[in-house]
Amino acid sequence: MPEFSSADHGLSPPRIVLPSRYNAAHDLLERNLASGRGDKLAYIDDDGAYTYAALSARVQRAANALTTRGLQPGDRIIVALHDTLDFPSVFLGAIRAGIVPIAINTMLTSADYRFMLNDSGAKALIVSAPLLSQFEAALAESQHTPQVIVAGGAARHADHQALGALLSAASPQHTAIAMAPDAPCFWLYSSGSTGTPKGTVHIHSSLMHTAELYARPILGITEHDRVFSAAKLFFAYGLGNSLTFPLAVGATTVLMAERPTPEAVFRRLLEQQPTIFYGVPTLYASMLASNALPSRNQLNLRVCTSAGEALPSEIGQRFRAHFGVDILDGIGSTEMLHIFMSNQVGDVRYGTTGKPVPGYRVKLCDEHGAEIAGDGLGELLVSGPSSAITYWNNPAKSAATFAGGWTRTGDKYTRNAAGYYVYGGRADDMLKVSGQYVSPFEVEAALATHPKVLEAAVIGVADETALVKPKAYVVLKPGFEGSPELEQALQAHVKAHLAAHKYPRWIEFVTELPKTATGKIQRFKLRAAAESAREP
Repeated sequence: MPEFSSADHGLSPPRIVLPSRYNAAHDLLERNLASGRGDKLAYIDDDGAYTYAALSARVQRAANALTTRGLQPGDRIIVALHDTLDFPSVFLGAIRAGIVPIAINTMLTSADYRFMLNDSGAKALIVSAPLLSQFEAALAESQHTPQVIVAGGAARHADHQALGALLSAASPQHTAIAMAPDAPCFWLYSSGSTGTPKGTVHIHSSLMHTAELYARPILGITEHDRVFSAAKLFFAYGLGNSLTFPLAVGATTVLMAERPTPEAVFRRLLEQQPTIFYGVPTLYASMLASNALPSRNQLNLRVCTSAGEALPSEIGQRFRAHFGVDILDGIGSTEMLHIFMSNQVGDVRYGTTGKPVPGYRVKLCDEHGAEIAGDGLGELLVSGPSSAITYWNNPAKSAATFAGGWTRTGDKYTRNAAGYYVYGGRADDMLKVSGQYVSPFEVEAALATHPKVLEAAVIGVADETALVKPKAYVVLKPGFEGSPELEQALQAHVKAHLAAHKYPRWIEFVTELPKTATGKIQRFKLRAAAESAREP
């Protein structure tokens, strides 16, 4: 079991000492059983409620079921599961057996899945029954043939296995495989907000570092909390929210298999009364725009968080005014596993991403790699113990991202005089207009303050003189329609908030924006569509 020193009420990071032989899955469950929480609820999903003792037995059954199928320590398996008890059971069961689970997005295309199957060399696919049809073409075209285990339903093919049957036949007793704390533990594929996903390799110690550095001191999470994350378990953000953090302290987690629409989220908030809610900016905006928005006294929230994209100040302020609860906006990444810079309870500055989480270091660098000492815009680099060790099968990207103990985030930031960090957009999304850099996020945030705008995305488009100018794609709130008059009003609105050269020269009204399943806007798809529209 790990040992911890005091965290000085979150102002100083705890010193985490792991044994030389360690298994993250064993630690997350054994600490609860050893603390007498076996009869406490660990998970509530759409089908039932499960104690820590029941979860532990199911995880051990999963470990035995996987090894019975011939999987060995070091083998990789793809986990494509909805947010039900099956996910933590299989994910932790694999880790317990020394097998490396790869949690993947459940809302991708067959081509994406074919790439991941081939890239990872996974020996098994554990997939929720409703998702199996999305994998059939990918499996048929795969360079190798992984065994298929189907969760939440009977196996429809003779060569597939049903997870339920395998678990029922497996023993609930399993001896965890002891690993080195820095041994590969699991993978996550990057979200693809900038193109082809990358297999990001994390080690056993990373899970506990995120819990002890962020969850305990920043969220103040304890066994008395009930947590609910709209961000799914396959997302690095959601994995911490719904697995690492609650299991690290013995809290209860609410899982939701369906997509996180405002209505689905409201139902869980009302029925399950979580104390901690984890969302993303686009969801918070949709919640606030919904006619079904609950009142403050209907919920039991004490803290909310946001990640994935920077939270517009206007959304945070409106949420606080309505619910009396702050949203702690933070930044994390697949590469760093969870949030490493955040606003904190009692120290929320909307419009900023707060300050570094104790235990992590950040710096801003210019385009030549030199550190920026003042308030200039620079790329954010981070150093901390939860960093991934590499991208699988991608040495060039690995060398560019992980260098000298620092991880490049690809995000642009400024640091204000009070030491708070202000998001400036993605490095590859920055525009140069009239010889000056313009952050798309800055223009999007200005548009979002208009009462008729739900959300917006901004890209650069060449005008008739081949000079790049901002173009905005705008989704309006329900009940409003786009018009030339509204386009002019929005342009004037941006000019009133920002320097004149930053206003969008064109505004296209759309019903939705292309996003990853984690809520990140895929501006590269908008750029591709704009470029295609210009071609004769």
